[in-house]
Amino acid sequence: MTVAAVVIGRNEGARLIACLDALQGQVGQIIYVDSGSTDGSVEAATAAGAQVIALDMTQPFTAARARNAGIAAVNEQADFVQFLDGDCAVRAGWIETALAFMADHPKVAVVCGRRRERFVEASVYNRLIDAEWNTPIGAAKACGGDALIRREALAAVGGYRDDLIAGEEPEMCLRMRKLGWQIWRIDAEMTWHDAAITGLGQWWRRAVRAGHAFAEGAALHGRAPERHWVSETRRALIWGAVMPLVIFLLAVFVSPWCLFLTLIYPLQVLRLSRGQGMDWAFYTTLSKFAEARGALQYYVGKLRRGPSRIIEYK
Repeated sequence: MTVAAVVIGRNEGARLIACLDALQGQVGQIIYVDSGSTDGSVEAATAAGAQVIALDMTQPFTAARARNAGIAAVNEQADFVQFLDGDCAVRAGWIETALAFMADHPKVAVVCGRRRERFVEASVYNRLIDAEWNTPIGAAKACGGDALIRREALAAVGGYRDDLIAGEEPEMCLRMRKLGWQIWRIDAEMTWHDAAITGLGQWWRRAVRAGHAFAEGAALHGRAPERHWVSETRRALIWGAVMPLVIFLLAVFVSPWCLFLTLIYPLQVLRLSRGQGMDWAFYTTLSKFAEARGALQYYVGKLRRGPSRIIEYK
């Protein structure tokens, strides 16, 4: 079984070099798809022996489009593709472990492991993201940007959906599952990730992007039985848009005392904190406002019939 690696990135600097170094000797082909870097990433990737593809930036950028460009350059001999973002580094032993699992489970299209934040103590945001990566072991509905994927399954679904600005991995996994393929998360260390989120603004933009992905995913696959991201979209809109609007209207047209209804938010934080701690509860509640904005941004864009624009947080 042979493996090719597809790495995507833009201006990742030292993170990209660490990513490519970690792949040396572990895969038969390294493809780096660059999206308009100005920091010498192309030169660094070439020096590391990677096959470099410069994405056509005259078209709207999406990570999905970059990954598809990488897939198109994979050698015919490769049976599997290890996808990585340029801010990640594969862990020693991951490729062998993932391949062994794939050999024993021919119906598995995608296998992923534990992605960890490299600098988890650098900020509360990094700690929250590290906890987010800790998904349950076993059969799963989706993977993230880092995963080993069977090439046959990629071909069966035609790769990623180019026009999605976020959430392209769960959407592709959904289409794979519809064809009878399985997605698995195994108990193995997979990658280091460097989110590099040090401020509230970065975290907020990441949550806006999530809300956009929820709304678009629900629009594409929201019907039964999948109900893809329907509940996530509903929660974001209720907590982040509908309830604030209702409270405001009640305060204006009924009584200013209705502003006390905003206490439902700290009460929600206290309720959630019982299971995951105060930091997680606070930021999860706050994120609903950003997610609602992202969802509404998607709906407005659809009404205007314009292309979605990438939402970046770095």
